[in-house]
Amino acid sequence: MNIQWYPGHMTKTRRKMAEQIKNVDLVCEIVDARIPQVSRNPEIDTIAGGKPRLMILNRIDLADPSDTRAWARYFREQGCQVLEADSRSGQGTNKFAAAVREALADKIALWKEKGQTGRSARVMIIGIPNVGKSTFINRVLGRKAAKAADKPGVTRGSQWFKVDGGVDLLDTPGILWPKFDDERTGILLAVTGAVRDDILDVETLACKLFELLAVRAPERIQTRYKIELPETETDFLGFSLLEQAGRKRGFLISGGEIDTERMARILLDEYRGGVLGQITLETPEEYTDAGMGL
Repeated sequence: MNIQWYPGHMTKTRRKMAEQIKNVDLVCEIVDARIPQVSRNPEIDTIAGGKPRLMILNRIDLADPSDTRAWARYFREQGCQVLEADSRSGQGTNKFAAAVREALADKIALWKEKGQTGRSARVMIIGIPNVGKSTFINRVLGRKAAKAADKPGVTRGSQWFKVDGGVDLLDTPGILWPKFDDERTGILLAVTGAVRDDILDVETLACKLFELLAVRAPERIQTRYKIELPETETDFLGFSLLEQAGRKRGFLISGGEIDTERMARILLDEYRGGVLGQITLETPEEYTDAGMGL
């Protein structure tokens, strides 16, 4: 799977972000708590340079709490301030201004020494498409200011917002990198909705998700879809589980064939909507063992 999806506005956005970075004090990156590393754009580290960093682990309502705590420790060890949040309910968003001040404590102390006590902290908000960036900003502001939607590629232009507590926010459009050479990266982004479904085969994607869930949450899928997992490794596991689930749901078409496309869409919708519970699809150990970090 070699997914390539890089609309023209993303190229323009990357260039403008590189120009604007000199005007901000802090780079705040919002990631999906279900896939915290994969939902980080690797180009951001280059754009951000040596600016202080704040990582927002968003959608914690959909992620495993113990995994979220592990990821928070991981990013703190990388030198980042971390905030756990659920922008849909507003959980954690009221701590944003305090997290910014803590991340910029040294710089704020220097401002005070220079008599710049009224200066606002300027924060650039970045993130890939559909990680809940606009919803998070609206929660922080307490009003609907940033355009939000449950699909990627909605925010198209940069916008400045003033937050109570002496913080100015620069919202930027979500950008992806030019292509995903790593199949796993493309799959994880696709199953969480960071790329549009219409650029992938939905049944293939659902098969990959079933394989992931068979490892990360086997009891959940067995209970939800009334399926049986094989005791030993088997080829085409994902498709086998997709067929089992479709048969149990009675999704049959002419000739008794199973409507696997219908089942595939239901699986994706239910995972993304949290129907299967709080499930994280990657762990920090995968990156610690490989010696990877910020």
